[in-house]
Amino acid sequence: MTRDEIRARAFAMPLTSPSYPMGPYRFVNREYLIITYRTDPDALRRVVPKPLQFDEPLVKYEFIRMPDSTGFGDYTESGQVIPVRLGDQHGGYVHAMFLDDDPPIAGGRELWGFPKKLAQPSLRVERDTLLGTLDYGPVRVATGSMGYKHRALPEATLRAALAEPGFLLKIIPHVDGTPRICELVRYRLSDIQLKGGWTGPAALELAPHALAPVADLPVREVVAATHLIADLTLDLGEVVHDYIAARDMP
Repeated sequence: MTRDEIRARAFAMPLTSPSYPMGPYRFVNREYLIITYRTDPDALRRVVPKPLQFDEPLVKYEFIRMPDSTGFGDYTESGQVIPVRLGDQHGGYVHAMFLDDDPPIAGGRELWGFPKKLAQPSLRVERDTLLGTLDYGPVRVATGSMGYKHRALPEATLRAALAEPGFLLKIIPHVDGTPRICELVRYRLSDIQLKGGWTGPAALELAPHALAPVADLPVREVVAATHLIADLTLDLGEVVHDYIAARDMP
């Protein structure tokens, strides 16, 4: 292969059989259980990267079913998103994600910088309860539950939440192990077709684990819960801060 032939094909690894296709990436009937809880502010300070800041010590623990997604297939995801702001812009910093499918792990890490790891999350309805779980190997590290569709939420509230950007810390090492890319990335969702959203009583339990340390942001109080279903497109991102170039930032 010539240099030009390589460059023309080199959008993902491996070159001859990429783990995921070119975007855009469309999700149909994407279903969320989001449990917002209050945590230890000192624990948040240890994991939220500057220049992002948080106003309240809150975390959104998410369980997400994605039964129909372009190129990524049918999979489930679970993890933590921290409400933050960049200057005056409010959004969510994606702190941890665990899922059960290789293409979105590879694509999420390589394209955007999503902090994805392999595990066994689930989201399902058990009689009158929406139940989310996360297992890392044989260990149950997260259990979230919510009363199923107790009260509908206003569409404007749901759309405002989905319209907020997400932030990611993208890290790609050099061949010598030093960071070649270390950037704060911002991404958005678009072409959102909201199919419904509800709230109800909720509970969340997190268990310690060495390699899935979701309990390092402990649950002090559950403050809200949201169940929503939507079709949407996950847009590609943009770099908003370069940690290698901005060496003078504390």
